[in-house]
Amino acid sequence: MKSTLLAKKIASLTLTKKANDVVIMDLRKITPMTDFFVICSADSDVQIRAIADAVEEGLEVKGLTPWHREAGSVNWILLDYVDVVLHVFHKTTRSFYNLERLWGDADIARLADRPASKRQRTTRKTRAKRKVASSTSSPP
Repeated sequence: MKSTLLAKKIASLTLTKKANDVVIMDLRKITPMTDFFVICSADSDVQIRAIADAVEEGLEVKGLTPWHREAGSVNWILLDYVDVVLHVFHKTTRSFYNLERLWGDADIARLADRPASKRQRTTRKTRAKRKVASSTSSPP
């Protein structure tokens, strides 16, 4: 899988567990270390683990396993897929490491806090409910 697609897939998987402030940092022009960082925040230690587990499980289905998994503390987990590195931080810990500032020359893309597919399904459901409601409330 190309690194750009992998970064987007990882970011999307983080959103399935309600990750906050998800960013994809393009490091290809800055360092040979990796192509992308995906960084997100969580509200609790349990959510940090859930996000990391969701990414691992979602990519295992595609035959991808992390080259390295590191839990620096209960406030941070790193999943290294070589070309893409995921950082899941507790919301209070993220500002301490401040990777966006440290790698400030990178192009940064911010993602919405909800995956697009969920928004589309909700929109379709809402339209269907409105359609049913309007057809039942109007006289024959």
